Amino acid sequence: MKRALLASAAFLAFASPSHAKEGMYTPDQLPEIAEDLQATGLELDPQSLTDLTSFPMGAVISLGGCTASFVSPEGLVVTNHHCARGSVQYNSTEEKNYLEDGFLAATKGEELKAAPGSRVYVTVDVKDVTDTITSDLGDLTGKARYDAIALSEKELIAECEAEGPFRCQVGAFFGGMQYKLIKRLEIRDVRLVYAPGDNIGKYGGDIDNWMWPRHTGDFSFYRAYVGPDGKPADYSEDNIPFQPEHYLKVSAGGLEEGDFVMAAGYPGSTNRYERLKEVEYVFDWYYPTWVETRQDWIDTIIDTAPEGSDMRIKYESRLAGLNNYVKNRAGQLEGARRVGLKDLRAEREAALDAWIAEDDSRAAYGEAIAQLDALTEQSDDANKKRFWYAGATTPALLDAAQRLYRLSVEQEKPDAERESGYQERDLTFIRQRLEALDRRYDPTVDKAEWMLFLEKYMAAPEAYRVAALDEALGLGETFNEEEISAKLDAYYAGTTLGDTETRVGLIDADKAELEALDDPFMQLAIALFETEMAMEAEAKERAGQMGELRSSYMEAIIGWQKSNGVTTYPDANSTLRVTYGTVMGGSPKDGLIYTPFTSLEGITEKDSGVEPFNAPQAQLDLIEEQAYGEYALESLGSVPVNFLSDLDSTGGNSGSPTLNGKGELVGLLFDGTLESVNADWHFDPKTTRTIHVDSRYMLWVMEKVSGADNLIEEMTIVSE
Repeated sequence: MKRALLASAAFLAFASPSHAKEGMYTPDQLPEIAEDLQATGLELDPQSLTDLTSFPMGAVISLGGCTASFVSPEGLVVTNHHCARGSVQYNSTEEKNYLEDGFLAATKGEELKAAPGSRVYVTVDVKDVTDTITSDLGDLTGKARYDAIALSEKELIAECEAEGPFRCQVGAFFGGMQYKLIKRLEIRDVRLVYAPGDNIGKYGGDIDNWMWPRHTGDFSFYRAYVGPDGKPADYSEDNIPFQPEHYLKVSAGGLEEGDFVMAAGYPGSTNRYERLKEVEYVFDWYYPTWVETRQDWIDTIIDTAPEGSDMRIKYESRLAGLNNYVKNRAGQLEGARRVGLKDLRAEREAALDAWIAEDDSRAAYGEAIAQLDALTEQSDDANKKRFWYAGATTPALLDAAQRLYRLSVEQEKPDAERESGYQERDLTFIRQRLEALDRRYDPTVDKAEWMLFLEKYMAAPEAYRVAALDEALGLGETFNEEEISAKLDAYYAGTTLGDTETRVGLIDADKAELEALDDPFMQLAIALFETEMAMEAEAKERAGQMGELRSSYMEAIIGWQKSNGVTTYPDANSTLRVTYGTVMGGSPKDGLIYTPFTSLEGITEKDSGVEPFNAPQAQLDLIEEQAYGEYALESLGSVPVNFLSDLDSTGGNSGSPTLNGKGELVGLLFDGTLESVNADWHFDPKTTRTIHVDSRYMLWVMEKVSGADNLIEEMTIVSE
């Protein structure tokens, strides 16, 4: 956990191994902090953690948005319930509502196909490719620079993926100062094995989300399958379980307060290096506007789709995501106010300016930073326009039409020249996304959403209106509900894109065929295409300019930090990171104490029998009987459910294996406290706490409540 940094270093929100546990370290950085890792409690050799193909890093995998890990030699994968919930929802109907009842495959033959597009990614190699990408940039700037970098990335990816069944990516670090090529084995046959019902896996629901104390069984299991030859393959009944080189042992002995914990995962993004200009835009306009519009979106879905209906089931995943982020963004706003984020940024920038002024050779940094701030203002204004436009073009079938038409345009080019996302390597994802729409779309709800966002779009300042959209929809100056509703009815009545076979069949259509299609959503997509391409080009121009300037800014940050004895770690960018610390509670505000563990009895205390506090009766009976089995924590006098740590984490870390000093699984990282969410922008050692589901509770539920003995037997369970 981060301790106070003195002098100008106090303005840094970055980790120094001699002072703090803050930091989302890349594996190759771990030897630099080896002494502190071992002093904190790591029993493994820190050097071994740099080898992504050895234990335990070889067991850590990405699901593309969440993290997971192998826990058996037969490809059994454990992750958070909320990470697998989309697959549970996809397989649910009113007759078989697995969201409500849970799902357990007693045999491998009963396992269900995960939602289309589900993947397991196993990182097998990371290589620095900075010179390859930056050596030929010369004086290129703006869109030319952006395009040159994109072309180099595509060439590296194509070369990497030609070596086998890999899904490769290039990650940018330190604002584009460094680039790494990441090679990942792509496993395409993923199946749902076990997920408790929402009354365990989502116990407490949105009320308890981001809160402590917490009593959520946020865990589920997938299995990874490959072809009979052991290589990744599409789904087939002939496929066999993947055999990972490494998998984690699961601890039934667990943890005590103060014990070492470490998490390896794929955190999505943090903004700890953002300048004050961006902080002002985000916290003065973007987050407040986002929270208001998304809350209205939630209300619209709830009002339109009756609870328990197939209509509601289709939108459960969207509702969960919206509720999660509304609460998160509200917490971010409060956190920024509490810590004085704007003042902290201003102080940090003043200290950086003073360091630059100390040496004339650093003057170029100051010039680049001034240009970066000016460009940020331009970008933020463009983002406001894009925000309202994105809402006004929100219909699911319009998105499908836009994707199909863009694909037809891109397919006229050689594959290497196509926009990323529309190359041959992306066709399977496009197909699966179009297929998945069948279980995530209802025209009544979709129209209600579109009506909501068109009203907001038309109420926004005139400068943010888009002429092509206004003309295509025939929008006037003000929103007329009856008139707009009639216009939209014609779209839903006249489209054939709601039919899965028709929609998916258009993947192979060329541009002329789509332009001749008498479908209102396709014609709207075509009418907006040139405007969207112009907006995209402008965004690339800004991105190219900002990338060049941000590299100079980050070079200054790194030099300044080094002069203060501070080690720089990069902002999160969905690449593999390691964070470590200890099990500990806290006191985020006066008079409020967070204990490090919650227990089974807390479930009973909260339970009202009404969702989301509606634990299964069988579970409540077991708690009343104190049927703890071997999973009780003596100091707690019960089975621990969730625990707190001071680990540094963010979105994307969901499902990250929480490991003890031996590298054994002691839990799954699944959330942070509400006071912690502002750590995306500023790490506050007093309030930043991460929430984990305890492995002892996972095993207790599996054995006592769900009867998942087959999975317990498959895993290696250790007690010490």
